[in-house]
Amino acid sequence: METAPARPVGVIGQIDRALEATATIVEAVAVAQLTAATPCREWDVRAVLNHTVSGMHRVAAALSDMGSGAEREDDWLGSDPQGAYAAAAEIVRAAWHRPDALSASVDTVYGILPGTALATIHLTELLAHGSDIAVAIDRADLPDDELCAELLAQLESQGGIDDFRKRGIFAPRVDIAADAPAHRRLLAYLGRDC
Repeated sequence: METAPARPVGVIGQIDRALEATATIVEAVAVAQLTAATPCREWDVRAVLNHTVSGMHRVAAALSDMGSGAEREDDWLGSDPQGAYAAAAEIVRAAWHRPDALSASVDTVYGILPGTALATIHLTELLAHGSDIAVAIDRADLPDDELCAELLAQLESQGGIDDFRKRGIFAPRVDIAADAPAHRRLLAYLGRDC
């Protein structure tokens, strides 16, 4: 009897889980829901998904020390948003599974970062934007709340995200009930009013 390969642990394992959870959310999006409003005030579901797919390609390119082949604002989804997400997930997963992914210094829009810092940023992007989409399509059952809670605790234990708030990347933390689902608490922590 064959045994399944062991799942990666640490942040790479978390990224794998986030890619899978977000894939489930993306698969649940109906065409009519692509224009639904999200907790990212200026973006509808399609814009959030396009930003997410763009980010996945850009992270993979940065980890591979290559260009992404297009601009952040380009249309990365075409006529198949689910297929575009699946293809990007495969590319970025392979990039994160490179042996030097966490030990490398990576040139990003935030400057040169250690791979570990980029991993946390990317994990946050995946979980936050997956949760944005889940909230928009009214599928609170789909986010990985255990993983969202892990990330929230990790961000708080590392001193928070005030540097990103100062740059305008995240709004001030929004008050939310302590017993709210973890994906909603994560979004509130990142400044989303949902």
